[in-house]
Amino acid sequence: MKILAAYLFLTFLTFSSYGQTEISGQTSSKPFILGSIEEIQSTVLSEKRIINVYLPEGYSKNDTTKYPVVYLLDGAADEDFIHITGLFQFNSFPWINRVPKSIIVGIANVDRKRDFTFPTTVDSDKKRFPSTGQSEKFITFLEQELRPYIEKKFKTNSSRTLIGQSLGGLLATEILLKKPLLFNKYVIVSPSLWWDNGSLLKQSAVLLQENFNTKTDVYIAVGKEGLAPSDTPHVMEVDANLLAEKLKKGKSPRVKIYFDYLPHEDHATVTHQAVFNALRALYPIADVQKTQ
Repeated sequence: MKILAAYLFLTFLTFSSYGQTEISGQTSSKPFILGSIEEIQSTVLSEKRIINVYLPEGYSKNDTTKYPVVYLLDGAADEDFIHITGLFQFNSFPWINRVPKSIIVGIANVDRKRDFTFPTTVDSDKKRFPSTGQSEKFITFLEQELRPYIEKKFKTNSSRTLIGQSLGGLLATEILLKKPLLFNKYVIVSPSLWWDNGSLLKQSAVLLQENFNTKTDVYIAVGKEGLAPSDTPHVMEVDANLLAEKLKKGKSPRVKIYFDYLPHEDHATVTHQAVFNALRALYPIADVQKTQ
């Protein structure tokens, strides 16, 4: 029922004040279509996954144009898909031209506490989140199933962005540190680095080495959020800053780090403003114009 509701919401969203035409003195409504819904049977996860896909204006399978892909965690219709898609669409308008036209891939959740967390040694975390600790499988799904599916079905170029907030930010950080080549732009918002008592902040990473030669851009944002929901005290702003400082100490000139503190936002409101700011940081106007 939830999938059906999401399908109807995404595919047949209708505004009564738009899309109406006069037919013999009567009004007629038309569907407002934002994107398509893809269903992927995952062997890795042993379940069906729902993927929402937005194709930019002008996309055609019959021309040679290829597009960047943005992979969005928490990407269901009733999660972040609609407003993040709107940000990319708005910023790619020709009179703004801040980002290139992009394909948005929203990954709808089944169990985000399971998929976005690695195993924890903290007993209270295990009790609160009994299904936790399966991020390795989810990362394998992204790498071996979802990305190949998207790149085979749609016209994509080599630009791959990952966006994650809260536990999604934790997962994005884990991928950045353990498998940085999976994406080349990372938007990490209010990451739940308190997980497993902050162990990810101690994780070694290949992209910190001088010989890491792949251009990688990382934007980290946090609002005024205070204490994390952990037994051992962790302050969200402090942990996010520690991550940024850790990455800035890396020796590779190919890795760029941007840190953004948004004191007027909290954990619930930070995502929209952070992603808007990230587009300004990660897509210099000159680089965008070269792709047009």
